[in-house]
Amino acid sequence: MFVPLRDDNPLRVIRWQWVTAGLIATNIAVFLLQLTAPGQIYAASFAEIPAELLGTGGGAVRGPNVFAIPEVLTLITYQFLHGSPMHLIGNMLFLWVFGDNVEDAMGHIRFLVFYLLCGIAGGLAHAVMTPSSTIPLIGASGAVAGVITAYLILHPRVRVWVLAFRFIPLKITAAWALGAWIATQFVMLFIPDGSPVAWWAHIGGILAGAFLIVFMRRPGVPLFDQGPRMA
Repeated sequence: MFVPLRDDNPLRVIRWQWVTAGLIATNIAVFLLQLTAPGQIYAASFAEIPAELLGTGGGAVRGPNVFAIPEVLTLITYQFLHGSPMHLIGNMLFLWVFGDNVEDAMGHIRFLVFYLLCGIAGGLAHAVMTPSSTIPLIGASGAVAGVITAYLILHPRVRVWVLAFRFIPLKITAAWALGAWIATQFVMLFIPDGSPVAWWAHIGGILAGAFLIVFMRRPGVPLFDQGPRMA
């Protein structure tokens, strides 16, 4: 629908978005590591597989030549795997543009916990809604969806530069840009498009982000751009 470029929203508390940058660096490093491995060994080892996670597959689903980790940990590890450069770039671009202000509203440690919890919620939503699936789930989309939702709740009136339809530059409010993105995720649940996108993982991240931002933001941080603004 659109590609985010930047926002007009300076940091107010933290000096720099260390956790956001660290998450992006980690995702890039893991993707480069994936490229050095034969086949899909990392995806086979660390991706979330709903049938395996929920025990609904009637036996082991993963092959024998993988790293053995507890299935519950794949709710975290799947968030750092990506299937292609564009998959990685898309997620990291959204995280870079919108993650810094959510980190600013929470603080570094809370933001890291928030990010991982949103990813876990996305993984659980996907597993619960597709319990018999043996297709590996990978990607940061669930966690990033939580960040996007938190940003929308914090700063709906902030203006954001985006590329609409990937090539038309527009400067619109976050309410329009991110609201349309979130609405699209729900609409796509009912439109079979044959794509490999795990829409339920996005929905889980969205719902978690909307819930957690209320409780995890710093005391006194307003919602919906209420309260005084700093120049």
